[in-house]
Amino acid sequence: MRRRVKNRNIRQPDLKYKSLDVSQLVNYVMWSGKKTVAERVVYDALDEIKKQLKVEDPMETLKAALRNAGPVMEIRSRRVGGANYQVPREVRPDRRSFLALRWIIEAARAKKGAPTAKKLADEIIAASKNEGEAIKKRENVHKMAEANKAFAHFAW
Repeated sequence: MRRRVKNRNIRQPDLKYKSLDVSQLVNYVMWSGKKTVAERVVYDALDEIKKQLKVEDPMETLKAALRNAGPVMEIRSRRVGGANYQVPREVRPDRRSFLALRWIIEAARAKKGAPTAKKLADEIIAASKNEGEAIKKRENVHKMAEANKAFAHFAW
């Protein structure tokens, strides 16, 4: 069995919004170490949210999107007696935020024909309203966990 990770890196909040969620979003959007490009994309997306929804603070929308898109249960493969079982497990809070951000970014990247900042803003807005591809992904994960509830006694 794996040991607990004792020394995780301490994340620094971003400079503009002083938020750990935004700094994590920037790091997940980043490709090939180009952090300034990722920051520009994320900040433009948050400005787009502010413009589209006519709100003062786009952070509330981002937090609602992360809350809505994050799964509560997921399935993990477990090998018992020569057979693999899909065992439903509760999701840790840090993994929950990671999955929510990853699904939102993947859904934004899958769209075509617009700048990345606009696509990211649209997906965050959709997730905050319980719509969009990230929410569909979460629903699929929850359905799989519900379908395999009979194997919950194999949880370790």
